[in-house]
Amino acid sequence: MAGERAGHAGDEVEGEAPLPAAGVVTYADALALLHNRVDLERVRVTGETKHQYKLDRMRALCEALGHPEKQFRSVHVAGTKGKGSTCEMLTSALTGCGYTVGVYTSPHLADIRERIRLGSALISEGEFVRHLRTAAEAAEGIEAEHGRATFFELMTAMAFLHFADQAVDLAVIEVGLGGRLDCTNVIEPAVAAVALIGYDHMQILGETLPEIAAQKGGIYKPGAVCLTYDQEGEVIDTLRRCAEEAGEKLLVLGRDVNFSYRVESEGPNGIEVLVNFSGSTLSFDAVSTPLKGEHQALNLGLVLAIVDQLARMGMAIDEQKVINGLDRTQLAGRFEIVRRQPAVVLDGAHNPESIAALMKTLPAHVSYDSLLVIFGCAADKDIKGILKYLVTAADKVIFTKAEGNMRAAEPKELARIYHKLADGKQAMTAPNLAKALDLAHRMALSSDAVCITGSFYLVGEAKRLSAARKAAR
Repeated sequence: MAGERAGHAGDEVEGEAPLPAAGVVTYADALALLHNRVDLERVRVTGETKHQYKLDRMRALCEALGHPEKQFRSVHVAGTKGKGSTCEMLTSALTGCGYTVGVYTSPHLADIRERIRLGSALISEGEFVRHLRTAAEAAEGIEAEHGRATFFELMTAMAFLHFADQAVDLAVIEVGLGGRLDCTNVIEPAVAAVALIGYDHMQILGETLPEIAAQKGGIYKPGAVCLTYDQEGEVIDTLRRCAEEAGEKLLVLGRDVNFSYRVESEGPNGIEVLVNFSGSTLSFDAVSTPLKGEHQALNLGLVLAIVDQLARMGMAIDEQKVINGLDRTQLAGRFEIVRRQPAVVLDGAHNPESIAALMKTLPAHVSYDSLLVIFGCAADKDIKGILKYLVTAADKVIFTKAEGNMRAAEPKELARIYHKLADGKQAMTAPNLAKALDLAHRMALSSDAVCITGSFYLVGEAKRLSAARKAAR
């Protein structure tokens, strides 16, 4: 987007004086202030950055702002994989029932305002400026005691201010990282839901699934309905303990809640995944997942469990309106088909579980002779765990990296690891995505498929490059 410095939201910008909140007048000013703050999404985890994962500053910031996070009902969603899909389907379902839904997600793909929405409507530039100025002024007031607020803390405060200002019926809040110490965890949700847990962000969350689950389950709070779906036994045991520590009972889809799904290969839209759900208030039969992939059945089940609980709490929820709303679900950057002949698919899969699901979903929904994958990821990811799925699924791979992302792995290092895993199978490298796309354009036939994956930042850059090329025609 014009005026937005893609890929430069890292540590404080060397040589630039911090912009005071009073100096934020224009949208460009707002971006400049944010890009001058520590952005833990883009910097590598070190001893200097790990200490930023704490809640005392966020709690103080919310208090200084008059606790906007307490002025609306909320649903909190965590998980290694599936939390974004869950948030988008839930938003569509509730919007279909006529509710005004605030949505806070991360990261963004092309426009930073994607993170703060009412339904599908992005926060306006004017509101963005106004709320950032308010949040930054409050942050300056607590800085002497608590230190400078980060990029994500300011964004989260802005979302709370916007949702309170707009008097949303409900806010869907996606955890940024982990859960227990994520700065979104100052809310007191009506429902707290944890999607699939896997190995990711292990430098921060822990080396084992129970350790990671303990961080994700930190969003379970007294007074909140605590939900998840059936997964590894140790994960469920840990999440159950987290709920019990909050004084609540964990409800597990497939164990404590009636839930099942089936895959039909001859549905009206090709391969369909159909979900059955029966809860305390609502019942759904053979609801088609609006997002591609068998794994979305679990996320849809979680959504139906959430709306069932909200209905039990008194919200007017109609089953058919939920279904109609779900049909309008859109999720940019997740199995997003942007071109045909050759097919070009964008997917922000960035951990082994996501890549495995993507490689399984691709041939089920896209017909191709040869699969060419353009891949780049952060250096702190489980690279071997991710690449083992590319070895068997991809015919050709081009390794690259997102521009300006300090966490990005070097393409040559990715190719070296891939070469070992693939028993000598060759891979190509490109210094940036633009060159990788040019290389893929020369290699791919009309009957092939190109998949750009490994990082939301890579996918976001692909969308920006595509928009720029279309505008230049």
